[in-house]
Amino acid sequence: MLSGFLGSKKRRQIEGTVALVKKKNSFDFTDIRGSLSDRASECLLLGRGVSIQLISASKFDRERGGRGKIGKPAYLEKWITKSPHLTAEKSEFEVHFEWEEEVGIPGAIFVKNKHPNEFFLISLKLKNVPLGESEIHFPCNSWVYPANGYEEGRVFFSKKTYLPAKTPYPLRDYREEELSKLRGDRIGNRQLEERDRVYQYDVYNDLNNPKKYKRPILGGTVGGEIEYPYPRRGRTGRPLVQSDPEYESRVKLSAPVYVPRDEEFSPLKNADFVTFKFKSVTKVIRALKARDSEEFDSFDEVLALYEGRFKLPKTLLKEVSDFIPLQKLKEVFRIDGEALLTFQKPQVIRGNKNAWMKDEEFAREMLAGVNPVKICRLQDWPVKSKVDGTICKISKADLEKNLEGLSVQQAMEDKKLFILDYYDDFIPYLRRINTTAAKGISSKVHPRTYATRTILFLKYDETLKPLAIELNLPRDGDCDGTPQVYLPAEQGVEKWIWMLAKTYVATNDSNYHQLISHWLLTHAVVEPFIIATNRQLSVIHPIYKLLAPHFSDTMKINALARQSLVNANGIIESTFLPGKYSIELSSNVYKNWVFTDQALPADLLKRGMATEDSTSRHGLNLAIKDYPYAVDGLDIWFAIKTWVQDYCYFYYELDDTVQEDKELQSWWKELVQDGHGDKKDDQWWPQMKNREELIESCTILIWITSGLHAAVNFGQYPYGGYILNRPTITRRYMPQKGTPEYEELKSNPQKALLRTINSKEHAIRVIAVLAILSRHSFDEVYLGQDDISKWISDKEPLEAFQRFKESIGKIEKRIERDNNDVRLKNRHGPVNMPYTLLYPSSGPGLTGEGIPNSISI
Repeated sequence: MLSGFLGSKKRRQIEGTVALVKKKNSFDFTDIRGSLSDRASECLLLGRGVSIQLISASKFDRERGGRGKIGKPAYLEKWITKSPHLTAEKSEFEVHFEWEEEVGIPGAIFVKNKHPNEFFLISLKLKNVPLGESEIHFPCNSWVYPANGYEEGRVFFSKKTYLPAKTPYPLRDYREEELSKLRGDRIGNRQLEERDRVYQYDVYNDLNNPKKYKRPILGGTVGGEIEYPYPRRGRTGRPLVQSDPEYESRVKLSAPVYVPRDEEFSPLKNADFVTFKFKSVTKVIRALKARDSEEFDSFDEVLALYEGRFKLPKTLLKEVSDFIPLQKLKEVFRIDGEALLTFQKPQVIRGNKNAWMKDEEFAREMLAGVNPVKICRLQDWPVKSKVDGTICKISKADLEKNLEGLSVQQAMEDKKLFILDYYDDFIPYLRRINTTAAKGISSKVHPRTYATRTILFLKYDETLKPLAIELNLPRDGDCDGTPQVYLPAEQGVEKWIWMLAKTYVATNDSNYHQLISHWLLTHAVVEPFIIATNRQLSVIHPIYKLLAPHFSDTMKINALARQSLVNANGIIESTFLPGKYSIELSSNVYKNWVFTDQALPADLLKRGMATEDSTSRHGLNLAIKDYPYAVDGLDIWFAIKTWVQDYCYFYYELDDTVQEDKELQSWWKELVQDGHGDKKDDQWWPQMKNREELIESCTILIWITSGLHAAVNFGQYPYGGYILNRPTITRRYMPQKGTPEYEELKSNPQKALLRTINSKEHAIRVIAVLAILSRHSFDEVYLGQDDISKWISDKEPLEAFQRFKESIGKIEKRIERDNNDVRLKNRHGPVNMPYTLLYPSSGPGLTGEGIPNSISI
């Protein structure tokens, strides 16, 4: 039905094309019924189910307080004739607006949905617009719910970008009202529902049912003290637990968890597949619990997991298939008709199944593995704990045996000594970890581990050689806390003692990586930025447009993580060493978190992995020239920073413009005071008073959500999918001479090592989870690949982004060249596995490469 006709006289019209998606998910047949009900309602409404009105950016309505004038409604045409699809596909509809001179130039639209079901509105494009531009685009990308659930319809703005003070006067009230709705200023404290678009903060009081699993609340004050500082998460408003009202009630695994509606996975993303895998793996883990006593007896038996020779017990397959259809189970595991479970072979064992055992590979993965952000240059001797003052027991004599004639002091001065130090991270929790049964794993399994220190030497070929490993226990009871020091050995039982020492280090590293480098320092710290951005920055604000692509899907994936990954007795607690202390341990590390230290150059300088040098590339001189994470990361970092600088300089001509931007100032203040409220007194927060602080802060955010997350996430399966390379738990202490364990190590070293790390079915759980976390979706958007012209119209930023895109392409070619340079040994190592974790583009699946725009898994 056209609204552009009045009687028989045809008036001047503006043509419009609306793109939208009617269905929530792919292959959801309940949405087919919804589509049919929408068609029925369209008939009853005489073709007026969805209306759109133009809002003026040039003419204001005095009777409505100076707001932009609103035009007459026009309606989507031919809704009924567009048959419903079985999948979530985009549809386009025509709409014709009657031109009204008194409305002037449209700057926003007003949308009402009178159908009984929501739809995802992608965009509106206007043609033949009188005055100004002949075409105007309105990027929407939001769910529009039925109008009976809202006091008003939805407002969407054109893709023009405005600082608050430069917003056309007729649009200012609409801009402020939209932010008020997103903050939930009028919503109260009720439980938030699916249709709500409200962003609010809360503490981590939703990880457990206090009747079953008591965990501390992370974030906020208890008795005026901040005992467990933590970034804030998105509020759901779920009822509190009656018996312990400090905690928020949990929902069943299959139930949805509230995130603001537009933070749900896009209808174009395979949301069902991703969500299903989290839920199904959790169920598989539960089914496997009773079988933790089964052990691997040889390395060859571990390899059987990847070669189709591992047969699932029939009882297990039946138990799992009772609640997961076999075809769905294959999405997580490869299972054939004979119930053979086969995982994709991790890259770390594709070229050589034994090279992971070499000292060179053990050290190389500190520079080019999944956790290359912890190693530091050794700058002080002796090494001393900041937690308890304990001095490292590795002696100069221990080190100088393998320092190629150098003294420790000379090697330090020559920047040739490095350390991987986990003492301060684990020692505060070690007694509790080692004396508490890992109930999430099995009541029969007790973790037995150490806090480790590893010292390494930089050889002439830029590879690292481990010199000594120190294993520490807390001084407690019968344990005097005397550290054990182990040196490299190549023969006999000493070779396997050294191998076990490296295993304890690898276990420390894999746990720190998952809880800190991955979860805390990317997923958790970013969520408050997402909430603050949506609460305080309008969608037409330049910084909102800059950052929004890098926040896609993060709140949803974090909500799923709190439901089944980092929750009490969840996947992390049941598969990683600290068990019920896992998230508490990450809180302890967050105490020392500083936002500005998350800049890659600042991080490298703080760890002593680089020094400032104005004559060097990027102004930094790397302590290890062949440090793949740093080399690739710095190229990515400075490409991002150049893009951000060009973008911000266009919209902020002077430092005063930053200070005068009321939305920007409110955003930063709320972020510090509320989003990271436990760190609000940190003197290192930027003050957001000039352009350089704005540029640096935005660059840090984009780096964390893209490059840093890619570096610590998508290598999880390529490196850790082979459980021997990166165990997540150790169950026995180092065997001592005269004990049965020591004799076992002499007679059957493989079996002894396997009895120390993850059991067979516990390993399967870990491998399954890492396979999920390391996988790219089919519709992933990678760094530099966005079509930002869909939401930005200004020429200069579009040109700057094109230059950024070209820079990313050049970085890819440089990485390819470096990975083919045999002189750069750390880029391949003994396992012959090229470093591609910061290679920007990728295909779907377990590729071990690709930098997505956002933390979307």
